[in-house]
Amino acid sequence: MKSFVIAALTATSLMLGGVAHAQADKANAAGCMKCHDVEKKKMGASFKDIAAKNKANKDYAAAATKKITSGSGHPKSAASEADIKAVMDWVMTL
Repeated sequence: MKSFVIAALTATSLMLGGVAHAQADKANAAGCMKCHDVEKKKMGASFKDIAAKNKANKDYAAAATKKITSGSGHPKSAASEADIKAVMDWVMTL
C-alpha cells in the first residue's frame, strides 16, 4: 500500500510539473518572457510578484487576460485569448 501511495504521488507531481512547464512554454511563445521572468523583475514585474500582489483578487487573471488581449494598459499579445488565460491562471498559482 505504501509503495502505491508513493507511486501515485510521484505520478501526480510529474503531471503537475509537466503542466507548469507547458504554461511556461506558452508564456514564452506569447512573448511574455521578453519583459517578465518567473523569479526576477525584468522590464515588467516577475510572475511571482504579480501573483503575490494580486492573490486576494480572484478576478485578477480574467482582468489581466482582457488587458493583454485588448492592449489596454499592457502591450497587446498576438497569442490567443485561451493561451493568455492559461498563462495567467498559471501565474496566479506561483
